Amino acid sequence: MTDPKETITIENVVASTGIGQELDLQSVAMDLEGADYDPEQFPGLVYRTQEPKSAALIFRSGKIVCTGAKSTDDVHESLHIVFDKLRDLSIPIEEDPEITVQNIVTSADLGESLNLNAIAIGLGLESIEYEPEQFPGLVYRLEEPDVVALLFGSGKLVITGGKEPADAAAAVDVITERLDELGLLG
Repeated sequence: MTDPKETITIENVVASTGIGQELDLQSVAMDLEGADYDPEQFPGLVYRTQEPKSAALIFRSGKIVCTGAKSTDDVHESLHIVFDKLRDLSIPIEEDPEITVQNIVTSADLGESLNLNAIAIGLGLESIEYEPEQFPGLVYRLEEPDVVALLFGSGKLVITGGKEPADAAAAVDVITERLDELGLLG
């Protein structure tokens, strides 16, 4: 059987930063090639980078949220591209604005089908939510690491709320250990 930790894939990294000044998004949108700005639909300007692929949501306050990156390195690289593009528009930005990873979404595969009803009973109601008529996955809130895991009958997992890639591996360890203790893994 494959170690489920070897199946961990980063699906999305969300990070935030700020450039410490207000922006006139209308004028930035006109000067920044490829920017999407429709304030009636969304209050921020959306700027997509292709290499690495991500979307930067730039707000009037100067806050920027980057989403869609597949690694923490990609998120940093994408935001540095955004900083450079803004500098090209004569917007002064300090050399290295602080970038904070807010959320890493990963997927993994336990390699076998799961009995979610038995897991819901076994893990206890205080840390899980399971309403199959509303959502096909079981929501498991872990304390350590502080993440939320979605478990599906297929054995697939989605882990969200991690701040670094190692959180996903730690979560997979905790989940496999708990399911093993309950006799619910092959």
